[in-house]
Amino acid sequence: MLTLDKIYHASYVLKPVIRQTDMILAPNLCPGSEIYLKTENLQITGSFKVRGAYYKMSQLTEEEKSHGVIACSAGNHAQGVALAATKNGISSLICLPAGAPISKVEATRRYGAQIEMVPGAYDDAYARALQLRDEKGYTFIHPFDDVDVIAGQGTIGLEILEQLPDVEAVIVPIGGGGLCSGIAYAIKALNPECKIYGVQSAGAPSMRDALVNGKIESLPAVRTIADGIAVKRPGDNTYEIIREYVDEVVTVTDDEVATAILALIEQQKLITEGAGATAVAAAMFNKVPIRGKKVVCLLSGGNIDVSILSRVISRGLLKTGRSADITIALTDKPGQLSAVSKIVSDLGGNVVGVFHDRTELDADITGCYLRLVLETRDQAHVDEIREALESAGFHLM
Repeated sequence: MLTLDKIYHASYVLKPVIRQTDMILAPNLCPGSEIYLKTENLQITGSFKVRGAYYKMSQLTEEEKSHGVIACSAGNHAQGVALAATKNGISSLICLPAGAPISKVEATRRYGAQIEMVPGAYDDAYARALQLRDEKGYTFIHPFDDVDVIAGQGTIGLEILEQLPDVEAVIVPIGGGGLCSGIAYAIKALNPECKIYGVQSAGAPSMRDALVNGKIESLPAVRTIADGIAVKRPGDNTYEIIREYVDEVVTVTDDEVATAILALIEQQKLITEGAGATAVAAAMFNKVPIRGKKVVCLLSGGNIDVSILSRVISRGLLKTGRSADITIALTDKPGQLSAVSKIVSDLGGNVVGVFHDRTELDADITGCYLRLVLETRDQAHVDEIREALESAGFHLM
């Protein structure tokens, strides 16, 4: 059974091991609310996961430790287990889904674990880990549906209340639910008036669907840039705790997450992965009722692959109107490009890419397509440029 005493004990055990991450005021992320960021993206291993993994391992018997441990993960739990095992002199094997970011795979290897890549998603890696557990006698370290793991994650709730005693709402990412369960249990036990909101990706809403339908079911597939919370089936323990202690679970889209990642980079100089930015996305896009409240958004992790980050930034720029892609059907004659460029320049837009195509089959014989990539201020600026081009007689696609 999860108890407040167990969470306090976890806090005691973890004190010399983990970092008490900072609480940072973010005044511009969500006007109308007082937003604070709990920066678990700056935790050792770059994620909160080390808390639950280490506490779980500290509770193993010597016999269990001697057989080694096994885990499955999309990446962050893997790193937490690998580091905790290495620090305790325990051998570890991690099953990772084949689509896990390369940066997370290599980081897990550097922390000392053996790795097996498993075709499919998280749930496929989970099934393989259980198979190997039964065959080899390993102790399985569950990423979320384990009371000791949940208690370890719940230590964040204690820190939040210590750092911001008058907090009115906390927004927490949900994948399998271990993080949100632990935080919700700890905070509601000590401050029942504080609202707890969970956030899932719209492409992986397993816990939200379970709460709506009143039962746990496995999603046929998940698809999201927030790979850390791409879980087909939530936990049994976490479902029960979240159903009792969490006020609402909402979803955010990948575009909203990309926008939040970009805002955190620009405004707070903080790097988060997709899952780590979901709480901020929920606040920025008014998914939860927090206007006028003192709110903590949990940044659960910062382990984003650099190649993914560049694509996410591009999506965030497009979503916020900071970048625009405009295609114009032109008559192929001198002066057209100059006229278009003048309109864009006069309105303060910056052309960063020009693509001219005469070969499209659906274009007129004497026509062409001109595609411009622009740097712009915001969506209103994009609309202003488009309207000016149309008023000048240009046909926008």
